[in-house]
Amino acid sequence: MSVPVPTSPFRQPRAVWAVAFACVVSFMGIGLVDPILPALAEQLDATKGQVSLLFTSYLVVTAVAMLVTGWVSSRIGPKRTLIAGLALIVVFALAAGASDTIGQIVGFRAGWGLGNALFIATSLAVIVASSSGGFAGAIILYETALGVGIATGPLVGGLLGGISWRGPFVGVAVLMTIALVATVVLLPATPRPAGHSSITAPLKALRHRGLATLGVTGLLYNWGFFTLLAYSPYLMGGLGELQLGLVFFGWGLMVAVFSVFAAPRLQARLGTSRTLLAVFALLAADLAVIGFGAASPAVVITAVVLAGALIGVNNTLVTQAVMMVAPVERPVASATYGFVRFLGGGLAPLAGGMLAASFGDAVPFWVAAGTVLAGLVVFATARRLLDEADASMAAEPGEGHVAEAVEGAGGLESLAGGESLDPRGGVRG
Repeated sequence: MSVPVPTSPFRQPRAVWAVAFACVVSFMGIGLVDPILPALAEQLDATKGQVSLLFTSYLVVTAVAMLVTGWVSSRIGPKRTLIAGLALIVVFALAAGASDTIGQIVGFRAGWGLGNALFIATSLAVIVASSSGGFAGAIILYETALGVGIATGPLVGGLLGGISWRGPFVGVAVLMTIALVATVVLLPATPRPAGHSSITAPLKALRHRGLATLGVTGLLYNWGFFTLLAYSPYLMGGLGELQLGLVFFGWGLMVAVFSVFAAPRLQARLGTSRTLLAVFALLAADLAVIGFGAASPAVVITAVVLAGALIGVNNTLVTQAVMMVAPVERPVASATYGFVRFLGGGLAPLAGGMLAASFGDAVPFWVAAGTVLAGLVVFATARRLLDEADASMAAEPGEGHVAEAVEGAGGLESLAGGESLDPRGGVRG
């Protein structure tokens, strides 16, 4: 009997490549602005707190929009949802690049967040539906796109930011325009779902203890994560845009590598809950080190890059944990979790700015370390649910952990805590 030759995940229709390219550009936005934060503060005569609102407006709008993306997609279809999201990103990125005040940029970043929410809510589903390499191949391609985007965003931001602080915004707009045209031309029409999603379903899902507990865990963790992104550039000894880009490029590489390769292996060896408890403790310690070493650029830079490894493992496994314990449909669980966790990411820079202005640059990191430790405590209350889910998956023939199911692919969990592979089968988010 002949053995079928596996199809390469990188032999895909042009439509899949168009959406994958858009995924790369979309996830570049996570670290794109980090290298230009000090330049924005200096050239636009803005405080650190005002500049940090670039994260707050973007993430809070993304959080709220996560509640309605399913409702929108179920009515206009995935392709139109993708196109709407891409178009909004192009418009608001261009507007941010043409702005003259920090307030204008903050406002336009909010519109960018709406576009990003619409895009990330449907991109994986479209890639899976259009792929010719099977489900696993589509997931590998998606994860590769996320890894490239999250790692190269800071580097692109540093390169273009060295020319002008407007450069990263205009660069994203140009790249997203290319992705938008490719999506319109190459992606076939996608059918609308048979049923309409309820706009209140994500909020109602918070009635379930496991999902609510992990949502609060995600909020507290993201408080630490985005405190690091929003404030660490100011503690790096006056590095230029390109140098900051290289630092965060190293951070992004650590996030990508540990998300795809290390997280599934640690999960298989230690289990989901034990791995995450250890990562929470180490991340809290890392943030505390930044706080105590705030006067030493070398300490801050080293701690930021090392934090990428912990963030990569955490993003992968917390998102999987949500899907393991959520008793609702995967898109609803993803929207609920995204709403709560992005609120934490959005509020942290705002609070950090107030703390830094009143008490000094180290205090936001000490507070962030405390919130991550609080997240550890909250997460521990759901440990029994996760251990039961781990045992249930291990007992099911052909299932098991993601690491075991796709070992040859090197792990397929989400780099940014969004859509990903559900260990119970199918697409989540």
